[in-house]
Amino acid sequence: MTDPLRPGATIGILGGGQLGRMLSVAAARLGFRSHIFDPGANPPAGEVAAQVTTAPWDDEAALAAFADSVDVVTYEFENIPTATLDILQRHHPIRPGREALRISQDRLTEKTFLQGLGLKTAPYADISYLASLQAALRDIGTPAILKTRRFGYDGKGQARLDSIDDAAHAHAAMQGAPAILEGFVAFSHEVSVIAARGLQGDVACFDPGENVHRDGILHTTTVPARLTPGQRSDAILLAANILNALDYVGVLGVELFVTSDGLIVNEIAPRVHNSGHWTQNGCAVDQFEQHIRAVVGWPLGDGHRHADVVMENLIGTDIDRVATLAAEPDTALHLYGKAETKPGRKMGHVNRIRRLS
Repeated sequence: MTDPLRPGATIGILGGGQLGRMLSVAAARLGFRSHIFDPGANPPAGEVAAQVTTAPWDDEAALAAFADSVDVVTYEFENIPTATLDILQRHHPIRPGREALRISQDRLTEKTFLQGLGLKTAPYADISYLASLQAALRDIGTPAILKTRRFGYDGKGQARLDSIDDAAHAHAAMQGAPAILEGFVAFSHEVSVIAARGLQGDVACFDPGENVHRDGILHTTTVPARLTPGQRSDAILLAANILNALDYVGVLGVELFVTSDGLIVNEIAPRVHNSGHWTQNGCAVDQFEQHIRAVVGWPLGDGHRHADVVMENLIGTDIDRVATLAAEPDTALHLYGKAETKPGRKMGHVNRIRRLS
């Protein structure tokens, strides 16, 4: 059995964006220091972390020095180079583990893994060249979405096909990257489960949230989601099944489509997740503290919800609404400290709460 880390230990976090920032805040509340490793200068997490290393992912000397300064390594995003992880794992455990990263970094591998657990996914096909795309479209039908197998997020690396005539254009949009074709799913709405598994195998799940996207980016998450008691139980059991199959340690996000034929898994994210931000003001222990608890070997917190919450992302110029939002009752602001506003860039979020009686 691995002894839990004591307050005063240092958690190494790969990536310094808003998720790393909020993980650092949660770590500090529990008495831990955080050390951020990020190739970009002045990352948002750097404002609240105890230490920051700015270096490329392939800088072996910087990675070794980073590893020497921390007691455990975690990450805020999944597209970390394998060579980076190889270097760090010589020094300390990486939590969540490498298998979760390997699976989630490739959409085809992920779909195959999920179906291997007996879970439902959208119909899909591996796309290597234009002819394989045309053949897959005849089998799966349209509309469909062609996606790069790796590195896509927030609607990037995707092309919609409404007929087989769109195949050439969509294939060209992938720019030679390996791709996967996914058929459309007739769903009423999307929900996500934020689930956690501790070092000793204990599992805790937050209530499922209902998600609405705009332009491929999460707009709002509402809790409670529109689910029957049976659907809610199925969603939580499904997430726990994935956690156990991966021997996972940390927080995992599972996105699901709600259909007349049951729940269909859209994707998994081996990290704290945008759709779990509502937990910051809806639960005594939020997703960020839950992740820290897991990776340092502490018992998981109670994920019980004490309020209904609507989380809204602040995208791009939404940041100009801060003064108005700050005046709204029962509204909690969470800003990411990003100096530059860009279209589609997540600048912060708000949680609007209604306490349960």
